Amino acid sequence: MDPFLRLLRYATPHRAVIAGAALAMVVYGAANAALAYLIKPIIDDVLIAQRDMRAIAVAILAVYLIKGIGAYFSSYLMEGLGHRVVMVVRNELFRHMLDQSAAFFARRAVGQLLSRINNDVGLIQRAVSETIGDLARESLVLVGSVALLFYYDPKLALLCMTGTPVIVYPLVRFGRRVRTVTRWSQEAQEDMSHVAAEAFAGHRIVKAFGAEAREASKFQGVSWKLFRTNLKVTRVLALLPPLMEFLGGSAVAAALWYGSRQIAIGRLTPGEFTSFLAALLFMYAPIKKLSRVNANLQQAAAASERIFEVLDVHTEVLERPGATALPPFSNEIEFKDVTFAYEDGHGRSTLRGVSFTVRTGQMVAVVGRSGAGKTTLVNLLPRFYDVTSGAITIDGRDIRDVTLASLRSQIGMVTQETVLFDDTIAGNIAYGMPAATPEQIEAAARAANAHDFIVAQPEGYQTMIGERGQRLSGGQRQRLAIARALLKNAPLLILDEATSALDLESERQVQQALATLMMNRTSFVIAHRLSTVRRADAIIVLERGRIVEIGKHDELVARPGGSYARLHQMQLLESKTDSRVLKAVDPKPKAESSR
Repeated sequence: MDPFLRLLRYATPHRAVIAGAALAMVVYGAANAALAYLIKPIIDDVLIAQRDMRAIAVAILAVYLIKGIGAYFSSYLMEGLGHRVVMVVRNELFRHMLDQSAAFFARRAVGQLLSRINNDVGLIQRAVSETIGDLARESLVLVGSVALLFYYDPKLALLCMTGTPVIVYPLVRFGRRVRTVTRWSQEAQEDMSHVAAEAFAGHRIVKAFGAEAREASKFQGVSWKLFRTNLKVTRVLALLPPLMEFLGGSAVAAALWYGSRQIAIGRLTPGEFTSFLAALLFMYAPIKKLSRVNANLQQAAAASERIFEVLDVHTEVLERPGATALPPFSNEIEFKDVTFAYEDGHGRSTLRGVSFTVRTGQMVAVVGRSGAGKTTLVNLLPRFYDVTSGAITIDGRDIRDVTLASLRSQIGMVTQETVLFDDTIAGNIAYGMPAATPEQIEAAARAANAHDFIVAQPEGYQTMIGERGQRLSGGQRQRLAIARALLKNAPLLILDEATSALDLESERQVQQALATLMMNRTSFVIAHRLSTVRRADAIIVLERGRIVEIGKHDELVARPGGSYARLHQMQLLESKTDSRVLKAVDPKPKAESSR
């Protein structure tokens, strides 16, 4: 389906509004034609025959009033319709993006997605509210004016209409050009949004490496590209008004030549000809507007194409028909010969034949070198991705057969990159449980060793923490994330290197909070420091996407030549080397300070 016609389907639920706007437009068009018609009695009856003009004056005032009412309601109703449609499209687009799998976001930058929501939807707003209203309203004005022309003199009307094909051809030709160039413009705006969002998000790195000039130059480059593209759009649009004026002037000249002869032979009165000429001139403004309307419609069509490209992308993680809610976890989780490959992984599997079982209440650690597939493995449990082959079951039920909401409601997560929102501390803690009471929020914060630093904030639990919690330290952010997971009280827990980016004092505090969090829960722990997984009930060692060892810490360390033993030995050597370096730099140990 044509993207613009598809866009108009969003307006169909508002038939009453459309009908009201259409009626107002008919009134507007008829009033416009009536004004042209009233010129005949003004000249023939008032100016030439010297009759009383009071009736004509009242009629003119009435027609202008009716025209104004038609213009107001047609504009108001169409603008309101446009805002409604845009709101629905924007909401649907945002929700559709959120519902996509992790792979969708891995392939697209945040700035590019925001450009679709802001820039592209902004273009269609003008099309639905203003442009379509103009198209219908001015078309009715043209119909009324043309009808009046044929009423007075069909031959003269046909003579004036001979330029119509000349008008239509450039409108169609330029419209196609506008559509193409507008798409280029939107893509350039998308690039500009991406560059700006990336630079703002990484502003610390930009400043630390003195790259402000480089980022500014990059932005100037995409800005220049956008300028050049918009200039092409402007060039095409600027050609239309002069062309319309020339063709309109030609029609008026032909009408004057032919009309003067008709008056001379008595076939037209001066009033009729002047009324005819007024109707012809009244057509000029609608035609000029319609030339712009076509260009605006083509711009909206280009934006609609880009919006529907996203709406037509369907997530790789779908609920199967008839999916049921997952009962509360009570027994075991099993990975059965799980293989997984990313779509853009060039056919290489990140995980291969992974099989293991985790019983309720157990703590399972997943270790291995960077790139072994640890994070991928735990991301399969909440179905951020779906397995390529094999299956993951919870209490014997394949997680692909249950609803996503019921599955994810039973999983809490704390990751290395703590994600917080520009909200209050209380709002962030209660993110997974919006109905939580202040007492429940405080209890979760106390359990996460976060209460003391929270009450020290200017407004306590109501303190705004900024985007991504940037007003807090790393350890404080992590403890808020742990409090959030505690409040959710999910039976399954995923900890993805939750302490690897912290200093020793912050790590100690976070580890205490994690111990509280993991109590009586089934936990999957990805850890860089092997010292943090000594108490794990089972340690899974991954190498190149395969499980090479499973066992407890003491068992695995005792295996000569084993992968875990090698990792453990490497970390011991690194720890000794770090200690020697620290002593050489500062032989007098100092007390560690918290962040």
